[in-house]
Amino acid sequence: MQHDGLEITWLGHAAFRFRLDDGTTLLIDPFLNGNPLCPPGETNQEQVDAVFITHGHADHIGDVVDIAGSAGAAVFSIYEIKNWLMWQGLGDEQTIGLNKGGTVTAPGGVEATFVHAVHSSGIYGDERMPTGGSPGGWVLDFPNGPTIYHAGDTDVFGDMSLIGELWEPNIACLPIGGHFTMGPRSAAKAARLLGVETVIPMHFGTFPILAGRPDQLHQHGGGDFEVRELVVG
Repeated sequence: MQHDGLEITWLGHAAFRFRLDDGTTLLIDPFLNGNPLCPPGETNQEQVDAVFITHGHADHIGDVVDIAGSAGAAVFSIYEIKNWLMWQGLGDEQTIGLNKGGTVTAPGGVEATFVHAVHSSGIYGDERMPTGGSPGGWVLDFPNGPTIYHAGDTDVFGDMSLIGELWEPNIACLPIGGHFTMGPRSAAKAARLLGVETVIPMHFGTFPILAGRPDQLHQHGGGDFEVRELVVG
């Protein structure tokens, strides 16, 4: 998908790549290896300038350690995940921790704000589940381009209207799968609260339990916004 000089690529689940005209490349929630929807040619991302993480679950942290280690990408996350990333061997200067309401300037001049989400954020692996801090979403304001809200994993919540009022996103990437996040009906309400023109549905179809589908979002949307279903990759 092209929008005002920005290339938007869905890599399956909640993983997206954003590439600016100058080649600056950003990833969000890079769950690639182990993601049954991610095309084989996309599982290794070589040119990456920055990675944004919404929360600590493995299907969102994904391959961030390997990507950041090989590409030297900066990683932006809540502070607790920054500390976990440093335990995995990434450097202090490479990992940028912040909290909700914080705004950072990322490569490409992107103004990125970490905002609220309604979910959980434990980091699970071989050891006991350490805290991943509090889950969130990202508002990415691209220079000379759109403002995109990636909600992460969340249910609908009333303060989405404040996100819409404060940052006026054009596009929202919203989970619709249900069970672990909101489903299509709630996502349609979220889109109305945000006041966005376009919704890119995500976090559906990866596994059978994520049963919500874009046509259901379109049905509940009633024409109030465009549902832009991207082809993976």
